[in-house]
Amino acid sequence: MKLDNVRLLVTNFDDCLHFYQEILGFNLTWGEVGGNYASFDVGDGKVLALFRKNLMAEAVGTVDLPVQSVAQDRFACVFKVTNLEQTVRDIEERGGRFISSIQKKPLWGIQAVHLRDPEGNLIEIITGLPEEEWDESLLEKDRKYES
Repeated sequence: MKLDNVRLLVTNFDDCLHFYQEILGFNLTWGEVGGNYASFDVGDGKVLALFRKNLMAEAVGTVDLPVQSVAQDRFACVFKVTNLEQTVRDIEERGGRFISSIQKKPLWGIQAVHLRDPEGNLIEIITGLPEEEWDESLLEKDRKYES
């Protein structure tokens, strides 16, 4: 079995299409404003798709359940870049608004910054930290899994 795509179920399809195409800059490979489905090339043959939430609810029989709930995030879409600072500047110039500043995460071996799409989905953009900046516990785990 292979992952085909990650599909975000959204209520505000057009705003999300605009966000992923115009703000994040992903190449739209299928779909249009006013449609029900869109897909984006997010690099290396990977696909991120949008689908109207109400249509999926009809397909799986969950129409009677709440559309939204207040809870902690259930997932994050994580995108890796080579130049985090430039990516942040580019996204801000296109109207993106971040909910965090760039933060070094030595326990994770990365630098990360966060924003949300129009549906409130959490987006994390990362770049790797040099190994000399990793936390010692991460270095130990890395050595364990290299063996």
